[in-house]
Amino acid sequence: MEKICWANTDNFEQSEFVIIGIPDESQSHALRKGTEEAPSKIRQISNLRDSFERDGKLSLGRPFQGSEKKVHDFGDINRSQIEDVYDKISKSSKIPISIGGDHSITRQIINQMTKKHGKVSLVYFDAHPDLVSSTTDYYGSVVNDVLSNIKVSSSVQIGIRTPEQEELDNIKKFNLKIITPFDIREQGVKQVTNSIMEKLGDKVYISFDMDCIDPAYAPGVSVPVPMGLSSTDAVYLLKQIAKKGIIGMDVMEVCPSFDVKDRTSHLASRMISEVLYSSGGT
Repeated sequence: MEKICWANTDNFEQSEFVIIGIPDESQSHALRKGTEEAPSKIRQISNLRDSFERDGKLSLGRPFQGSEKKVHDFGDINRSQIEDVYDKISKSSKIPISIGGDHSITRQIINQMTKKHGKVSLVYFDAHPDLVSSTTDYYGSVVNDVLSNIKVSSSVQIGIRTPEQEELDNIKKFNLKIITPFDIREQGVKQVTNSIMEKLGDKVYISFDMDCIDPAYAPGVSVPVPMGLSSTDAVYLLKQIAKKGIIGMDVMEVCPSFDVKDRTSHLASRMISEVLYSSGGT
């Protein structure tokens, strides 16, 4: 298996961060299929576009700021392995960065990680609130399915722009903080970032659906929605949250078969690098 280019140790015990691929889209209802191809494609593109060979030596195109962390690529797992693998990661006090796959995988990750960490502050980047409650255990009910394991008062959703009425009702019911792309345009990314940082608790988990970003920047997703975040604003927000410290992160819903010249997979790789280099730990 090709490892992501940011991996720099084969020793799990020495690592601070662990990359895990979960190539599964069994709980997606999307018309676009192919998110199970994302973990291998993101790894492949990271090596093709973020690493360079010169005089027989490899050099990474690293982020401009931040420090390199010890990163181990664990490889791919299936859904049935999530409990055991994330239990191992949590007990070793390492930070998982997961690559899906459909967004329902996040439910299993969070529900497992909270066994050690307790309730988490969830930062949920998505075009959709995923707060459907009339149907559960699929990619559109993720936030509803983890409500018992998150601190709603210190959680936030970013990029929301196409909620169903049922989800609007649930947002109001649970008093969930929502930041739309229009809020960022009106207030500016720095002011929005400050409001997020004031909201978050001390155990922060980031879940990033790539359809949060406008399809002009990230066309290769399973459910694209116009009027999303710019890639720069999205990554700026990610970096600031990572500096505070996170217990884990996932990147979901990259759909390589619908991508344009692999730009979405490349963006996902760069996002991961920025979080790795920015992270202040837990």
